[in-house]
Amino acid sequence: MATSTNTPQTFKFYRELYILKKVIQKSVVSAIALTMVLSAGIGLAQAKEKVKVTFIAPLTGGVSANGIGGRNSADLAVQLRNADANAKYEYELVALDSECKPNVGVQVATKAAADKKIIGGVTHYCSAVAIGAVDVYKKFGLPVIVWAAVLPDVTYGNKYKEVHRVNGTMINQNDTAANFMAGLGYKKWVVIHDTTDYGKGHNKYFSEALAKTDGKILATFGVTSEQQDFTAELTKAKSLNPDVIYFGGLTPIGVRIRSQMEKLGLKAGFQGTSGIMSEAYLKGLGPLSEGTVAFREGAPIDKLPGGAMFVKKYKEQGYSENPEAYGPFAFAAMNLLLDTIEKVGPDRKKVRKALNKTADRDSIVGKITFDEYGQNTVAAITKYVAQDGKWAVWEDSEYGSGKRKLTGLK
Repeated sequence: MATSTNTPQTFKFYRELYILKKVIQKSVVSAIALTMVLSAGIGLAQAKEKVKVTFIAPLTGGVSANGIGGRNSADLAVQLRNADANAKYEYELVALDSECKPNVGVQVATKAAADKKIIGGVTHYCSAVAIGAVDVYKKFGLPVIVWAAVLPDVTYGNKYKEVHRVNGTMINQNDTAANFMAGLGYKKWVVIHDTTDYGKGHNKYFSEALAKTDGKILATFGVTSEQQDFTAELTKAKSLNPDVIYFGGLTPIGVRIRSQMEKLGLKAGFQGTSGIMSEAYLKGLGPLSEGTVAFREGAPIDKLPGGAMFVKKYKEQGYSENPEAYGPFAFAAMNLLLDTIEKVGPDRKKVRKALNKTADRDSIVGKITFDEYGQNTVAAITKYVAQDGKWAVWEDSEYGSGKRKLTGLK
């Protein structure tokens, strides 16, 4: 006969075993919970405060290539900063589309400035937009750094402590342009400019600069940014037999005017401003872009201090669009803004005050020193010519060496 195991001692043994099991399970759960809490605490300790910054440019429309190149360049500065373990803050870029239209530009500037979480901005390719937005930045106390707009009044029109600019102005461009072109031997000009503040400004400063040389302006025509047909203006220009057509405006109109010059048989040189310095101008005209002369602040990317690094990092980030002519300025402006926030904290007033003291600061576009108007006082201008579908520095081109000759030169 089998012996029963259901003794009091057996029940006591299993009950104690059950209690021990529960204690162990509870301890394990507690340990896991404690580990999770500690991990969460460490994560919270490592989390950085998020800071918003804005970028404003034409991201759609006829000059969007320039705006997108600038946006990518500003974004690159933000991405590199966020990857830096030593950065105090995590930055979020708020990119807004001005469409290169003053009314839209003021709307998006207001949207950015009214958002108190946005501490500063890198703003404006189009001068007509920039000049309309500066009052907004003053009203809301938003410190901004202009990266491409060249109308002098953007900075010099008011003494707004919120507004700064890393690039030069059209005064510098046109002084260089007038002296250079007259020095090549050109004597007679017809001026065509768009009727925005940007175009009118270029007309004003080029005319003033040319008056100090032996050059002469035979006629001046103002055209609208929406105008498609320039037959009337170009027919009159042809009858005056100018050596060169000076165009003060942006890429879309420049492409139309240059192509219609060809159709009308107007054999004159074609001279533009920084407003046509884009891949879109070269692609839009193809071989007809050949020999176009234009002027822009700063040196080409491969000759900029830190230019090689910029190009390398830009490619590594995988942007599908080119940085365009002013991309390095957007990169330099955003880096200056982020450096300032890192130094004084995410406070608009402190950032504005610190930016106003910027002096002899190194950047990939050269030294940055703001005068009492917030304007960078470094104003080196580079001369370019379209050669074989690319913008070439004049001194490095076959035109500069004398191997090729510009149209309109006697």
